[in-house]
Amino acid sequence: MAMDFEEILVKCGDSHRYQYMLLALYGLLMFIVSRHYFAQNVIGFVPDHWCYHEQLENRSYAEIAAIYAPFERPSCTRLASINKDGGNATASDEPCNRWIYHYDHGFISMNADLNWVCDDAYKARVGQSLFFVGSMCGTLLFGLLGDRIGRIRAVVLANWCGFLGDSATIFAESLVTFSASRFVSGLAAEANSYLMFILVLEYVSPTMRSVGLNLTMCIFYCLGLICASWQAVWLGSWRSFMVWTALPQLLVTGFYFLIQESAQWLVTRHDFDGAELRLRRVAKFNRRDVSEADYELFRQHCKTKQSEARSQMSLQKQARLVDSLKLPRLRLRLIYVMVIFSIVTLCYNTMSRNVEGLSISPFVMFILFALTLPPSGIFQTQVQKHFGRKFTSVVSMTATGLMTAATGILLTFWTQPNATVMVCLLLMCRFGISVTTGSTMQISTELMPTCVRSSGLAVIHVTGAALSFISPFILHLDTYFRAASSIITCLLLLLSAWICLLLSETRNKKLPLTLAEGEEFGRGERMFDFIRGFEKEDEHNLSAGTNEKLMGDKRTY
Repeated sequence: MAMDFEEILVKCGDSHRYQYMLLALYGLLMFIVSRHYFAQNVIGFVPDHWCYHEQLENRSYAEIAAIYAPFERPSCTRLASINKDGGNATASDEPCNRWIYHYDHGFISMNADLNWVCDDAYKARVGQSLFFVGSMCGTLLFGLLGDRIGRIRAVVLANWCGFLGDSATIFAESLVTFSASRFVSGLAAEANSYLMFILVLEYVSPTMRSVGLNLTMCIFYCLGLICASWQAVWLGSWRSFMVWTALPQLLVTGFYFLIQESAQWLVTRHDFDGAELRLRRVAKFNRRDVSEADYELFRQHCKTKQSEARSQMSLQKQARLVDSLKLPRLRLRLIYVMVIFSIVTLCYNTMSRNVEGLSISPFVMFILFALTLPPSGIFQTQVQKHFGRKFTSVVSMTATGLMTAATGILLTFWTQPNATVMVCLLLMCRFGISVTTGSTMQISTELMPTCVRSSGLAVIHVTGAALSFISPFILHLDTYFRAASSIITCLLLLLSAWICLLLSETRNKKLPLTLAEGEEFGRGERMFDFIRGFEKEDEHNLSAGTNEKLMGDKRTY
């Protein structure tokens, strides 16, 4: 009797000491990843600023703001003369070349240090855009490397790119050097997290996959964002902050000596000796006794599967993502999924970075935004369980879009907004986009046929990263009209909600395995059928078996 990988892993231990160590290291990586991913936000905070004039040196920030208030662009208008009482200030035609900054919590950001404000404000946006370009390239590059040289080596290399990119940013003085360093840093933005996610998935039990991984990610990602904000305040300078963002990534190098390479990956490479060696080490770490007969049965199973794979090679070649484009209904659904995921990714990145000009410290807002992550994940899970994936996605997109537009318009015309009201509105928007992102990922995964799910998810991640290239420029439009980015985000989310209505509900349904099943999936279902009587979800339908397949198929993103 042969023994497959899941059976031998249970004997070696799939919920024991080694798995808890994996989760702890995954938590550490998510802590590092969150700091790395949002470091450019922190260093790019733009404090209140006004053009320098010698007669403003001994005045308070409130007095300076009052003097500049009558002008259309108070931050970028140079004064020709000022009366002693601060009245009758006249503007100069000369451009501003020196500024007075009101540093938030004393933190000197990159924009303030390099004077990348007013006419030079675009420079920081360009560098941030190159970060997303690097993320797109890194997702493809390290995804391929993960399948060629192994997961753990790819994780280490990705974090070395992040370290080198963040270290080079410290010495950036021009747009070229800043853009180049952000590109290198961006190579690790997505790759290091999802590769580690894959590695953990391939060693833990289904229960730990669905609960432990999600809980670990939410908690440590949240802690990383909070730590990044207050560490920046404590250090006081963006260059010092980048040092403490770059250095922790070197800790990931130690993972190579602590974590076993994926035994499942080694099996796919037909390295059965290597897979058995890793499983023996896991069993030893977990203090489990596994007989030699069990290992021999595992080897026999691997050799049998290898023979079957060779005989079915022609069939496997047919199940490619490009072949799904030949089927009209499936092709249209995949296009819908790609568009929706890309739009939601763009909106998430835009809203996550829009923390300035709110009359509230961006550091405080950053922390409050981080605190919405754990409850949004719990809320999303419960709503999907009782009302379905499509309902959760459509309602969250619509509600978040309308709330975002209302908040942006309110900020434009409410000159002195109530801080409590604004914080509540912004947190609701941030909570909504978190739910939207999670639900979109869920329905996108389930609508992909199993045979092309991995490659399909890789493609939509790349398109999402590519579209996020324009996120900094959307935010830059706020310098001309405060509600511009909010209105654009609203329109995009409403568009994605409309497209999502054209998708099929996946709750309580057998998910498509082949391209043929994908073509027939949801045939005859109408746009609003999902709102008819929300029956209780069949635990036997989408529980262990389906979740196992879904989580297993997420390994490539």
